[in-house]
Amino acid sequence: MDGVIMALNDMFLEELRNRNDIESVISSYVNLKRQGRILKGLCPFHNEKTPSFTVYPDTRSFYCFGCGAGGEVITFIRRIENYDFVEAVKFLADRAGMAMPEDNYDDSLAKHRQRILAANREAARFFHSSLMSPKGKAGLDYFLNRGLSMSTIKHFGLGYAPDSWHDLLNHMRSKGFTQNELFDADLVKRSEKNGKTNYYDNFRNRVMTPIIDLRGNVIGFGGRVLDDSKPKYVNTSDTLVYKKTNNVFALNFAKNGNPNSLIVCEGYMDVIALHQAGFTNSVASLGTALTKEQAGLISRYADEVILSYDNDEAGQEATKKAIRIFEGTGVKLRVLKLEGGKDPDEIIKTYGKERFKALLEGAANNVEYRLLRAREKYDLAFPDGRAAFLSEAASILAGCNAIEQDVYASRLADEMKVSKEAIQTEIRRQYAKRKAAERKQEFEKIVQETTVPKDEINPQRKENVRAAKAEDILLASVLNNPEFYLKLKNKLDENVFITDFNRRVFAVLSRRIEDNMSIDFSVLAGEFSPEENGRIAKFLAMKKEISNTLAECEDCIKVLIQEKQKKSVVDPSEMSDEEFLNAFRKRF
Repeated sequence: MDGVIMALNDMFLEELRNRNDIESVISSYVNLKRQGRILKGLCPFHNEKTPSFTVYPDTRSFYCFGCGAGGEVITFIRRIENYDFVEAVKFLADRAGMAMPEDNYDDSLAKHRQRILAANREAARFFHSSLMSPKGKAGLDYFLNRGLSMSTIKHFGLGYAPDSWHDLLNHMRSKGFTQNELFDADLVKRSEKNGKTNYYDNFRNRVMTPIIDLRGNVIGFGGRVLDDSKPKYVNTSDTLVYKKTNNVFALNFAKNGNPNSLIVCEGYMDVIALHQAGFTNSVASLGTALTKEQAGLISRYADEVILSYDNDEAGQEATKKAIRIFEGTGVKLRVLKLEGGKDPDEIIKTYGKERFKALLEGAANNVEYRLLRAREKYDLAFPDGRAAFLSEAASILAGCNAIEQDVYASRLADEMKVSKEAIQTEIRRQYAKRKAAERKQEFEKIVQETTVPKDEINPQRKENVRAAKAEDILLASVLNNPEFYLKLKNKLDENVFITDFNRRVFAVLSRRIEDNMSIDFSVLAGEFSPEENGRIAKFLAMKKEISNTLAECEDCIKVLIQEKQKKSVVDPSEMSDEEFLNAFRKRF
């Protein structure tokens, strides 16, 4: 079970889920399309091009056939918002206008998270106030010299960390925050000296940029030095409220800009400069490189992504990696070629926002960008340079659809003065090569999956495949047909189950049915972790795969009894003389 012990009663949880229709809640995060009685969309928990994320309104559950994520509405909020159970319940209660009951439940983790958020909010106020005070003049001058207006500085809540070891610590202590709370928020560091623990400010003599999530919470900070000293940047480490790989800078503002398009930049200052120039759909990843989680979050708020990374070697390498990541999200992708400056901020300062707007309008799609970069590597004045370029171009086009291949093959044939047929032949060769590599990779994956246990929810499954399949069918049958349990209870109890996880699920189901309590998935979720709920959601999704009959359940029980008997057989060579004699008498 999840670490938080819940005492929220079934009636409250049932009402909570009734008021938070699963289709409505998930639709605010995932673009769902109805297919008969179910809804499908791209999974928000892993990158995919073909929708495998399925919502079942009749069972008020969801399940992804791609990654195995599943559950009900509370589990969804826990996973998508990175909440514990109590926080997810409070989130949905607020959404529905419900008051939390006065039951005795442990919400210490939720309270600690709220204290860290409160500490971050107060720290942001302190940094901004410091920026506007005489001691923050160097920081304010830095921002003004970068071309930022006072309204932009206030809009983004920019600040300054004084050149002191304890200014923030002393201020926060005066506001009632403990040293441990500040340490857990990564606002202060600590050291041990002569058996004594000393605390000191994490951010000193730096301009500060608060990182704000989609709900307006300050979750972390980015601090930059005012000169060329090292380290240039000090950023909030991962905390209870912040994980840099899962968050995107300025998405709280950008999601209200252009509803269909987002510009993805490298750094905070690029984004801030673009917002000031009117490009309010700009965001940046946090950390050194874009992650799959960040790409998935961005793709939830845009149909089109325009990459605007720095025009240096590191920036172009980051562009290549970002293209590969975004290609797995299904969004339309374009790449900006920055001409006249190394980054968006420099281009706007030098040429004005109209120049950047023109660059946006002329941004190449990802295929054109990759062809352009390939072209720059070769000297096309010579035959061997043209041949090498066309070979790489064919490799790029091998990953495109037939229409794109035809269009670009025609264009390249005209430009390079070669036949279109020759280019198409090379595309087919590269396609065959790619497919062979994919088959090899798939084979290696299959081999790996058969030699390395992958099932973390039910690790005993690998050694008990036949039994586990029978258990799955029994659980799916009882979940979808609770009345089956009462008809089978004389033949079926938890001791029949072989794998521990399935046995635990059945124990919960049987206990609730015996006590005349609901086994609706919506009230079961609190008994299990989000990952375990994914497996239970899979059982519910099996409804169409099984016959849903008592006869099928009885067959499964027989299979489990047989598997139990197999396990009870002991190798005669390992028996004592007395054990062997007793076994012999039983058989004859």
